[in-house]
Amino acid sequence: MRIERFRYLAPAAVLAIGIFLVDTLSSLQFAVASLYVVVVLVAAQDLDRGGAVVVGLVCALLTILSYILTHGFVPNGTAALRSSVSLIALLVTTMLVLHRLSANQRVKKAERERMNLARFFPPSIAEQLIKARTPLSFTRCQRAAVLFVDIVGFTDFSSNRPPDVVVQTLRHHLRMFSDVVFSHQGSIDKFLGDGLMAFFGPPLTSLRDATNAAECAIELIKSVDSWNRRIEARDQSLRIAVGIHYGEVIYGDVGNEKKLELTLIGDTVNVASRVEAHCRVLEASVLVTGEFMDALSAEGSAELATAFRDEGAHMLRGRRDPVRLFSIRRLSCEQANCAWRSPRQRNSLNHGGNRQNQADLSGCRAFRCRGGTGGPSLSYRKRDA
Repeated sequence: MRIERFRYLAPAAVLAIGIFLVDTLSSLQFAVASLYVVVVLVAAQDLDRGGAVVVGLVCALLTILSYILTHGFVPNGTAALRSSVSLIALLVTTMLVLHRLSANQRVKKAERERMNLARFFPPSIAEQLIKARTPLSFTRCQRAAVLFVDIVGFTDFSSNRPPDVVVQTLRHHLRMFSDVVFSHQGSIDKFLGDGLMAFFGPPLTSLRDATNAAECAIELIKSVDSWNRRIEARDQSLRIAVGIHYGEVIYGDVGNEKKLELTLIGDTVNVASRVEAHCRVLEASVLVTGEFMDALSAEGSAELATAFRDEGAHMLRGRRDPVRLFSIRRLSCEQANCAWRSPRQRNSLNHGGNRQNQADLSGCRAFRCRGGTGGPSLSYRKRDA
């Protein structure tokens, strides 16, 4: 490993010795010492800025030593001029090498930043943060939609299966959850065993943070249902619980000088976690709060909000005051598509000539009409007061 790392230094040393011998023992009438620039360029392949400076100084000393051994301390006009040219060439080459090494370090640093940001943020947001040089190391208070997703009953699922199957299943679902979150412009705060915490908003808020979170929740349900259909065996099917809340969060880095972590803290995070846990009480796939529904309406996503049923006020664990909740219990594919598609997508389907998709939309509309006038569209009706 060490030999591989310094594979250019040995050739550079041999080349430097050869140049020194030629410059000292031969009677060539040109600036042989100028060839030391090749030594600097070759050695720089293995060295950092400090190492490049040392190599440049060594080559300069060899140039001066060769002149002294050949001509002594008596100035020789032509020889002194050739040595001066060599020293200037060494100085310019060393400066250029230092500039190149600095540029390489900046590129590597940017790549490390990109890789670190890619662990938490979707690619588009990561690129914006890098280009804007947005500082992430100070605390800020922002509004965000916080989402918790957890695999229900994964402990029981794991109890009678081989470890490799359990780990493979967990990796698949966490990767699937991450892809869905990133595809809806969400960011991952942390992985939590068989689930994760995500947020929509910080550090770059948008006018669709709540909408993106709602669409993400629907897509998470659909992705798990798709996986359940593929595995065929009923005893291996899984379901998830998703809880979302919207409100003020404190966003910043926590930890110490050895390990820092970007994270969200605050009451909004605590409520979202409690909402996700309450999914088991109501046997709901998705639970959101009234504040989140208000944010959906404020963003102009009223039709998407109709996919949620009013569950009334509930006491959550650790909370003093009741929280109004809305749920999605079981979402069929047609219902999800009908609520989720944007007006532009629906117009495209109406005019695009795709008969199957038009039939799906017609089914959604017919299903919505059968719901009557006493409740919102789709199959979900508000609970009577």
